[in-house]
Amino acid sequence: MGIWAWPLVFVIFIISGIGFYATWRIMVFDRKRQEVNDSPIPQTMKEHPFVLNPIIWVYLTALVFVTILIAYYVASSSY
Repeated sequence: MGIWAWPLVFVIFIISGIGFYATWRIMVFDRKRQEVNDSPIPQTMKEHPFVLNPIIWVYLTALVFVTILIAYYVASSSY
């Protein structure tokens, strides 16, 4: 395996876990919403609408991973 296989597997597990958790929370919220017809938007979502967005988390995780790759490349190529 290459040097980046394990970090890639680790990042995949993190992204999958975040996606699973977000999907689970949406399913629980939808189940509760079906019990009550007009449920209000939770206060947390009103205050922080981008926190539970999994796409933003994927972009941030990818940015951190690419930054680590670039830093490693720069550090290993300078003698």
